[in-house]
Amino acid sequence: MRKSRHIILFLMLLCFCACNPGRTNGRFNKRVTFWRKDKIPYGTYIAYENLPYLFPNADITVSSVSFSRLAQDGGGKKALIFIGHNADLSPEEINGLLSFVGEGNHALLSAVHFGDSLLHTLNIRPGMLSNIISNDMDSLRVSVLQPGTNDSLTFAYPGAANDNWIDSLDLQYATVLGWDIKGRPNLVKFSYKGGGTLFLHFAPMAFTNFFLLHKHNKAYYDNVLSYIPDNVSKVIWDEGFRYDEGGGSGRPRSSFSALRYLLSNDALRMAFFFLLGLLLIIYLFESKRRQRIVPVIDGLRNNSLDFVTTIGRLYYQRRDNRNLVIKMAMHFLDHIRTKYNLSLHLSDEGFADRLSWKTGISKEFLYVLIGDLLRLQESYAVSDDELLTLNKKLEEFYKQA
Repeated sequence: MRKSRHIILFLMLLCFCACNPGRTNGRFNKRVTFWRKDKIPYGTYIAYENLPYLFPNADITVSSVSFSRLAQDGGGKKALIFIGHNADLSPEEINGLLSFVGEGNHALLSAVHFGDSLLHTLNIRPGMLSNIISNDMDSLRVSVLQPGTNDSLTFAYPGAANDNWIDSLDLQYATVLGWDIKGRPNLVKFSYKGGGTLFLHFAPMAFTNFFLLHKHNKAYYDNVLSYIPDNVSKVIWDEGFRYDEGGGSGRPRSSFSALRYLLSNDALRMAFFFLLGLLLIIYLFESKRRQRIVPVIDGLRNNSLDFVTTIGRLYYQRRDNRNLVIKMAMHFLDHIRTKYNLSLHLSDEGFADRLSWKTGISKEFLYVLIGDLLRLQESYAVSDDELLTLNKKLEEFYKQA
């Protein structure tokens, strides 16, 4: 039992360890986190740490405040930067974001998937991959216009693509600043009367450590963020819904693991908890104390019946049937006296009635049995058939009594 319990605990621990992998032991870490503290290939440590060099006069802060509350923060001009998988904003957050840039602030959102509400508000139709995050492509090539010269600069790296593009947009309100490998727009700018700007970027992998450290790709990061004025007083690195699949109501996570990825997917989350539930049920059943098999004990034998059978065989061999009937009658009365405390004679009046009340055996059967005993005891000779018939009736009585 203990060995089985230890095996189940080991399997549960192994399951948690598999879902929370630690270091990769020198292997290439393919986890895409966009986490500012992650120095793995697809973290954003370099992008975050270089903000003070691009905005030397600004305070760099990390925020998890919902976009719907951005406009409530007073002060000078601010810049908001978000890098993640999804940017599915609720209507309240869209209003907060537009109010934020309408007051002269700036916002750069870089994601593969943008919510339909935001895209509809900006009159943008995304490419086919708007709802899919794919790792099939093993390289990424992007281009951006250099501020000031408007020269198109191209950058690439041999890592995962995970990018999307814009299929259509209203050029009356939007300016295209960047393209993907096929010349499709992936970076657009929306300008507002108050001087604020909103940038939508569809290739967040271009801000990861792997991309920025590959050759001279950091120039891409510098050029994109150069569209944000360097005189802003505050730069907000947003983490409000970095891992939230459903929208901007999530909370920041201090770390990333495969377990959180499992829990973010409905099907995987159900399968994971179903597995844990099965392991828990097995553990509970196996942890119970097991009882030894209880042997089957036969019921008490009817010794009176055995005794009668033995005596019957003894007298039957002597062929003294009448004497055998007398012995059988004596044993019958002794059995009744011992078990039911009835000291009566076969000829006593009401004997059958009292015996029926004590034993529950029908009166008709007892009248016949007592009558046969009295008759055969007074007979001169008892045949074998009469003796056998009487014996069967006595056996039936002992079985029922």
